[in-house]
Amino acid sequence: METIYFVGGSKGGVGKSLVTMALLDYLKSNNIDPMLIESDTSNPDVEKCYRGEVSHRTINLDDGDGWVELINRADEFKGGPIVVNTAARNNTGVGAYGATLRGALGDLKRKFVTLWVINRQRDSLELLKQYQETFPTFTVHVIRNTYFGPESKFELYNNSAIRKQIEEAGGLSLNFPDLADRVSDDLYSKRLSIAKAGLELPIGNRAELNRWRSEAAKVFAAVVKA
Repeated sequence: METIYFVGGSKGGVGKSLVTMALLDYLKSNNIDPMLIESDTSNPDVEKCYRGEVSHRTINLDDGDGWVELINRADEFKGGPIVVNTAARNNTGVGAYGATLRGALGDLKRKFVTLWVINRQRDSLELLKQYQETFPTFTVHVIRNTYFGPESKFELYNNSAIRKQIEEAGGLSLNFPDLADRVSDDLYSKRLSIAKAGLELPIGNRAELNRWRSEAAKVFAAVVKA
């Protein structure tokens, strides 16, 4: 059964786009062809970096029509996972229309897995609680973005009841590796996929990219195995 990976976080600046790009790279590196759904219509960085390398659609998930289109694209795209990159405001659309997708998953014959990217602030957790009201029975993995500090600094999440709830339900708490700013800046400013950057960037930048890429692959290997 193929999967819909929903990369959420419901606020800007937590690193959802980079996590989405790393997941696409991991899948492609393992000879898996995903479809990208880019729902950040105002700043579609991931779609611009991966245009021509993966199947993709830009869909506005702020309204009901967008969720219907997402379901239709998931039904049409056979033989591979769907990766959804969400916009900063995604909880509004999820709360209003997510039940539409929830009701269609049986017919789609797809699993639904959320990768919830957090920083160290409390609202990352509050927004996750809201999100789970719409998708209470589906797997959620929490991704601590270590750009904001090492695991020990995520005290609010590490000591929270929601972490216990996530892990008791089979979800994972994972650490997403930090990537040097000069390399991540290159990805976005030059509109490069991770694989293309690995061929085109200066040698030092490539070395840092390959280190990070290897660490990110361990995160997604755990997600796929779970």
